[in-house]
Amino acid sequence: MVDIATAPHTGRVRTHTGLTLLALSVSGMVVSVQQTLVLPLLPQLMRHFNTSVASVTWVFTASLLAGAVATPLLSRLGDMYGKKNLILVTMGLLLAGSVVCALSGSLAVLIAGRALQGTSTALIPLAIGMIRDSFPREKVTSGIGIVSATMGVGGSMGMIVTGLIADHTDSYRPEFWIAAVLAAAGMVLVTVSARDTGARAGGRPDYLGATILAGLLICLLLAISEGNGWGWASGGVLALFAAAAVLTVVWVLVEMRVAQPLVRLGLLVGRKSLSANVASLLLGFSMYAAFTLIATFVQTPKSVGYGLGGNVLDVGLYMLPSTFTMLICSALAGRIATRIGAANSLAIGSVFAGLSYLWLALSHSHPYDMLGFSAVQGIGFGVAYAALGTLAVQHVPMDQSGIASGVNSLVRTAGGSVSGAVTAAILTGETIPGMPGVPALHAYVLSFVIVAVGAWLAAGVAVVHGVRHPARLDHVEALETT
Repeated sequence: MVDIATAPHTGRVRTHTGLTLLALSVSGMVVSVQQTLVLPLLPQLMRHFNTSVASVTWVFTASLLAGAVATPLLSRLGDMYGKKNLILVTMGLLLAGSVVCALSGSLAVLIAGRALQGTSTALIPLAIGMIRDSFPREKVTSGIGIVSATMGVGGSMGMIVTGLIADHTDSYRPEFWIAAVLAAAGMVLVTVSARDTGARAGGRPDYLGATILAGLLICLLLAISEGNGWGWASGGVLALFAAAAVLTVVWVLVEMRVAQPLVRLGLLVGRKSLSANVASLLLGFSMYAAFTLIATFVQTPKSVGYGLGGNVLDVGLYMLPSTFTMLICSALAGRIATRIGAANSLAIGSVFAGLSYLWLALSHSHPYDMLGFSAVQGIGFGVAYAALGTLAVQHVPMDQSGIASGVNSLVRTAGGSVSGAVTAAILTGETIPGMPGVPALHAYVLSFVIVAVGAWLAAGVAVVHGVRHPARLDHVEALETT
């Protein structure tokens, strides 16, 4: 729709919403592609760099860790200097990180490049903030739903792209050159099509808070990922857990006293924000854990007694049903949320996501099990993530929409970071006797059960939120604040 008339009652200028939504959706999909691009490559990277599961998992975890730190910081900068400008910055960082990965010759350099790529995760909350700032109010819910759902769609597409390339070459570099090209194309599309009409906030960034947050997350994830190797009761692991706890207390104290904090604690644990953030943490844990587990399970040779004996391409193909069902459900998610409320939509989606993991925990011996899981998972996350994007911002003032979405994205990414470390610890902690480094089937089953429970806990949190803040009230407040 092209309408340059001023929107009634809001003072906002209606822009080319269709083009803006296209630019933001494509860019969000590119960001999500980079997050999962490496997952099917993890077994190959282990052999290439002659390293362990715990070490190579940092190729994935580093991206999530960097995203968790960068998201609230860049979201704050977006509120200050314009969301379109910071979206272009995130795409530029993605481009630079992709080039570093493509040129890397060691695992350390590859992990550094992945961390640089991970900062682009901030694009999703920036895009949600731009939609809320500039779209007509009747289009806000559907717009947020579509952009939020690109996380899952892009994640599945990332594994498909990797699979197609890996079927023709043993090198891990082409995937990153493609990510660089996609990032450049996204920058061009945003520059030409996106419109930023939101008001800008004052203040300055909280760099101290970002530094402390990075430190506590690194200590926590390093302790979890190295627990099996060092020993859970070892001095190194206990010291890391203690450091994470101390840094958490210090971070909270800093955020309470800084004039312009990295994370407004009211947006993190406030009466109407806490449930959305807890659900986001749990869903992030579930989604990213599943991506990691599927990539390795599919490629496990049948000779070990389980697995599907597939290759990198098969990983992507098994995720195709998820891509299709997620696209369909995300397109319908806005209407569903409008009718029954974002909280109830989130609960329904989370239940479906949990059921998909339960399927794999109970039955995982045939290709149709993986295809069925994929289809049901797409339904769950297509509905859940679209609703989550709306739930995160509908109760906050307009000038805080970017940082509120950023906080929600931070906890989701933090959940994903923890999931990578937890699943790596489970898989390395229980191996097949006489086959060191090969996880036992029970380790996968336990992981699937834990992931399912995480999704269902998210559903429970959403139900409680829906009871305390009924859908009708949510809808009215959404109209008043958008």
